[in-house]
Amino acid sequence: MIEARLLTKIFRDTKRGDIRGADQVSFRVEPGTIYGLLGANGAGKTTTLRMIGTLLRPTGGSATVAGFDVVREPDRVRANIGFLAASTALYARLTAREMIAYFGRLNGMDDRSVRARIGVLSEELGMGDFLDRRCEKLSTGMKQKTSIARTLVHDPQVMIFDEPTLGLDVMTARSIVQFVRECRGRGKTVIYSTHVMSEAEKLCDRIGIIHGGAIRAEGTVTELKARTGESDLEESFVRIVAPEARP
Repeated sequence: MIEARLLTKIFRDTKRGDIRGADQVSFRVEPGTIYGLLGANGAGKTTTLRMIGTLLRPTGGSATVAGFDVVREPDRVRANIGFLAASTALYARLTAREMIAYFGRLNGMDDRSVRARIGVLSEELGMGDFLDRRCEKLSTGMKQKTSIARTLVHDPQVMIFDEPTLGLDVMTARSIVQFVRECRGRGKTVIYSTHVMSEAEKLCDRIGIIHGGAIRAEGTVTELKARTGESDLEESFVRIVAPEARP
């Protein structure tokens, strides 16, 4: 469903020279699975996801989503994905319902389909209490749920979540993790970017550990622990990305 092949992004800076935001990143995500992109802040997670989501043009390499090339067929890729970033903004003066409906229409949905989809998403995400409240009046967790609903209103087969629980309280983060798990249960294909080890361990069928813009290791949680000889995912992560930091 998703395949990245040697994806590379070089940012050119007049003072610092060339900066590799992603360096020959390759991985494959099978249909109906959750692939975790696990890395510290600045590791290259967001750059990689933005190339797959057609928001950045690769400097080198290639990627396909649902069989469509992200460079040659960006419109077809966008029609098949929902992309949620931690920094996703909402229009303050629209209600949550209006916000979701607006993006439904942007995706070519008719009013009847939009209303039906809002009903489904509102129930799944527990939005009934604030669906008709302006976005400027929503809590951080309510805003994130609205952003998720907005992203998924057209019911895409592929979903990209970039740090979706960043800054959320424990209970809201748990509800979003559960929602992502339920998406897999409905056959969706998910890339889940995080630096939270517990989320990766609970959710992901396979994990790619990214550091310095490159994939350093890949496998199931069990395989990564076996490779490093550790019983804890966090310790496995540290051994892979910074072995010199271990006592």
